[in-house]
Amino acid sequence: MAKKILIVDDEVHIKMLLEQTLEELEDEFEVDLYTASDGEEGLEFIRSKRPDLVFLDIMMPKMNGYEVCRIIKDDASLKDVKIILLTAKGQEVDRKQGLELGAMMYMTKPFDPDEILRVSKELLEL
Repeated sequence: MAKKILIVDDEVHIKMLLEQTLEELEDEFEVDLYTASDGEEGLEFIRSKRPDLVFLDIMMPKMNGYEVCRIIKDDASLKDVKIILLTAKGQEVDRKQGLELGAMMYMTKPFDPDEILRVSKELLEL
């Protein structure tokens, strides 16, 4: 079964950059890529499709990334969903809060495409 990656971000150009970066995994490892534009849409997708890995922005309309992360980690049926917070919030207090809520990693924008590919392969065990 193909692995699934979900990108949740309200910034169109960030979603496009991540998709272009992760297309290599689509081609090489048959990973399926999906996107959502806000926290509510992302949470709905996570509950229905159970992606293996989620790149989750923090500052989004409707529901922020911290809240989505907390809800996912409080739901035992979603415990296997791996979350990487990918955000412009670069302060230590933000990073600490994200990791305490259950994110596996906290990365800041701008991001290094090679690092995105490396951590994706590692977390998906590709």
